[in-house]
Amino acid sequence: MNAQRLLSLAALALLVIAPLVVSEFSVTLLNYIGLASLVAIGCSLLTGVGGLTSFGQAAFVGLGAYTTAVLTTQFGWSPWLTLPAGLALTAMVAMLLALITLRLSGHFLPVGTIAWGISLYYLFANVDGLGGQTGITGVPPLQVADHVLNTGREFYYLVWFFVVLALIAVRNLLDSRPGRAIRALRGGITMAESCGVDTQHYRAVIFLLSALVACLSGWLYAHLIRFVNPSPFSINLSIEYLFMAVIGGASHVWGAVVGATVLTVLKQWLQDILPRLIHASGNFETIVFGLLMVLLLQRARTGIMPLLARFLPLDRPVRVPALDAGAARQDAPLGARERPLAGELLLEVRDVVRRFGGLVAVNRISFEMRAGEILGLIGPNGAGKSTLFNLITGVLAPSAGEVWLRGERIDRLRSRQIAQRGVARTFQHVQLRPAMSVIENVAIGAHLRAGGGVIGAALRLDRRSEASILREARRQLERVGLGAELLVPAGSLPLGSQRILEVARALTADPMLLLLDEPAAGLRYQEKRALADLLLRLRGEGVTILLVEHDMDFVMNLVDRLVVMQFGEQIATGLPAQIQADPAVIEAYLGGVE
Repeated sequence: MNAQRLLSLAALALLVIAPLVVSEFSVTLLNYIGLASLVAIGCSLLTGVGGLTSFGQAAFVGLGAYTTAVLTTQFGWSPWLTLPAGLALTAMVAMLLALITLRLSGHFLPVGTIAWGISLYYLFANVDGLGGQTGITGVPPLQVADHVLNTGREFYYLVWFFVVLALIAVRNLLDSRPGRAIRALRGGITMAESCGVDTQHYRAVIFLLSALVACLSGWLYAHLIRFVNPSPFSINLSIEYLFMAVIGGASHVWGAVVGATVLTVLKQWLQDILPRLIHASGNFETIVFGLLMVLLLQRARTGIMPLLARFLPLDRPVRVPALDAGAARQDAPLGARERPLAGELLLEVRDVVRRFGGLVAVNRISFEMRAGEILGLIGPNGAGKSTLFNLITGVLAPSAGEVWLRGERIDRLRSRQIAQRGVARTFQHVQLRPAMSVIENVAIGAHLRAGGGVIGAALRLDRRSEASILREARRQLERVGLGAELLVPAGSLPLGSQRILEVARALTADPMLLLLDEPAAGLRYQEKRALADLLLRLRGEGVTILLVEHDMDFVMNLVDRLVVMQFGEQIATGLPAQIQADPAVIEAYLGGVE
């Protein structure tokens, strides 16, 4: 039995024993910690993993609490029937809010969540039938079989059952194909979209999941307290839930429980101790609490869990499948792409123009590529090469002109739609997820080659498909020479190795057209030779390659044809020998010759 499993069993044993040995007050505190942990788990998924900040989670807690309070006290529903009703209502409200809010970016997104969080709070306080500020009393207790959960000690096990269930489900989700797509959201969507990830869909998914676990917390809260009023669902509580996720370590699932424990216990201690110390009553604990939070975040900006992770085996290790054929036969097969015939017209760029205000970054560029060739795109810095890459891959839309792939116009498509058609790329400025392991970064590239949804991943029903993805990622890493670095964080690799990692990620997508933006930058001589050999092998396998590179020796010995750009203009097209002798190219690179 590994250390992580032993630690999990020890934590589970403590949870079971705790209410049998601690005081009634401590059990009540543990119940509140459990309820807060549920909401903080959603905040961790939304903010720490997905990179979306919400200040409205307390409103979803209120939806769960008020739904069950109204249905049980006014309509006589069974409490257990109000749970799916509350989840359904919360899902509808969350998806409506997601449709409006998730279109925002930058600081507008959290400001938008503040707006609807406050709106729902005042809705609870002012709608007829919800009791106003007085609230709703007489919420019935929960009953399991014939046993009524009347006491905090009895209710404790139900609360923590749902907490453990949420932790397991979220950890399973993040350790999966959709989980990697969610983790790829943080730090920008360009890379994720280029790998075929529907970023809007997954942003909505984590928004919905965080709302549902908050609703579950509200449902439990209503039946634990047996009373509901608007106060616990204000914007202040939403800020506290977000604090819990940040304090614990927002990118760690267990951090939600740690943060909820620290914040809840610390607030209680301050409320008890401060009046005795200063001999006065008031909200002085809020001031001290704020100062302590600032100090904590200065000393541990990533939260408490990363500090604990240095000493405790908290993260589930990635299980790397072997590459032997026998093991591979047990996996779910990955989708393979049909290759175009050698010489088939693959890509056409027709008079493409891109303007940024008054600046023309790309001006009437035209060329074509046939299947099985390597085309070099060269030019001085600022020539517009990377902008042209972005136009071909859907990151930018052309101001004029057209891009065609195998007879289909693609310049109006999104990046992920172009990726679905067999186009993969790397970036001039490396785009990886530094905290994820090397093999997980590469596995993102295979997103379109396998299926499986969020529910199947949370229930761990996708293991065969997951093994196939990781095996393919390992195969490509071995292929590019990074087989010894599978489990190290991608951010710890030197820049040259990070560029090669991007190549492996693109190859995992099984592309028919591969766009490489300065892949040899930062590589040593032998590494460049190995990369050139790999690209020649790929061409032999039917992969067409469009290459941007500044190392002329590397380019001239590799490509079949060249397109030269300067100041957004196309100044030459031809064979390497022709380009080397072209006066316009010599002028562009050397400033002219006598």
